[in-house]
Amino acid sequence: MLKMPALRGQLQVLSARDEGILGLCGAFDDATDTLERLRLSDPERHRLIILEYENICAEIEQDIIKICIGGGKGPN
Repeated sequence: MLKMPALRGQLQVLSARDEGILGLCGAFDDATDTLERLRLSDPERHRLIILEYENICAEIEQDIIKICIGGGKGPN
């Protein structure tokens, strides 16, 4: 998680014992990759979907931060 360097260590520990965290990290990676591709391809044409992916990335990131701060309660 490039945007969360302070949480990397804790995220590695939590992901080793909770596959849900790995799923969230994978979803975050997929969403950020798609967002970057859309931004590079034709940002004006994809304006609305870019906004949606920005929201998705922010929500996933917040979920991961909450899990890290909350001690590892992963998604259900």
